[in-house]
Amino acid sequence: MNGVGLKRCVAGLAAAAMAIPAWAQSADPKPWQLNMGRGVTATSQNAYEAHMFALWVCVVIGVLVFGAMGYAMFKFRKSKGAVAAQFSHNTTAEIIWTVVPVIILVVMAWPATAKLIAMYDTRDSEMTVKITGYQWLWKYEYLGEGVEMTSRLDRDSDNMRQSGKRPTAETNPNYLLDVDNYLVLPTDTKIRFVVTADDVIHAWWVPALGWKQDAIPGIINEAWTEIREPGVYRGQCAELCGKDHGFMPIVVRALPPAEYAQWLAAEKVRQAPPADTADSAAPATGVAPAGAAVDTTVQTTTAAATAG
Repeated sequence: MNGVGLKRCVAGLAAAAMAIPAWAQSADPKPWQLNMGRGVTATSQNAYEAHMFALWVCVVIGVLVFGAMGYAMFKFRKSKGAVAAQFSHNTTAEIIWTVVPVIILVVMAWPATAKLIAMYDTRDSEMTVKITGYQWLWKYEYLGEGVEMTSRLDRDSDNMRQSGKRPTAETNPNYLLDVDNYLVLPTDTKIRFVVTADDVIHAWWVPALGWKQDAIPGIINEAWTEIREPGVYRGQCAELCGKDHGFMPIVVRALPPAEYAQWLAAEKVRQAPPADTADSAAPATGVAPAGAAVDTTVQTTTAAATAG
């Protein structure tokens, strides 16, 4: 390849690399990423740490086992005149290869169990959001705040999927991963979720938050999160809930607490029921209105004059 061709190739790869982030959101998998992502919550961080601990334990075991196998096959090969030992079993070896794996499993299970228990500890939550799955949308209720909303596939994505056209990163950067109403949450706040469904089994899943929870009709499941970084995080229903299962995205928008408080106050005003007007109902004091008293007096005076 000549110099001009090499430059064109490099330029093409650079353009492709620049186009990829248009599809990506914060905490999403990156191009050529091999390892598990860290996410943006305490739960996802715990999962990442447990994963890395188990990974390095497996790496050490693999190096020792395959290293010993390679050494034995090379050092005691038949071409060097090695003769295999003849024995049926070795009590010491059997004890070692039984006890050592048990110890390793206990060492790995102890921190993993502690983190798993913490994932389901919803105590001391500062707010609660109820999530209800429907075919094929989500309903969010901010319990105790009088705010609720439904969230479904964005109109642009829906029109694109029904048009038969091929979406591109330029025209549809969040194809099938955008909604009409975001779930807005504060950062640095422990949030409890109660998750259920109205019709069939769904599953609420945002990878960056580090957990997945089934939404089952007639059952209330719990989960919690504490988002550390503001941003927009996307997910999808992770249960086969029907023919439009693939068109049931989730979008979470995390705001700093002060901005979230402003958004919540504005949403309360927007969703507040209309106030009753003063003339819509009579006073409930049991006293007749002033106009009624005047009419009675006039009627009494007229009757007296007629009798006279």
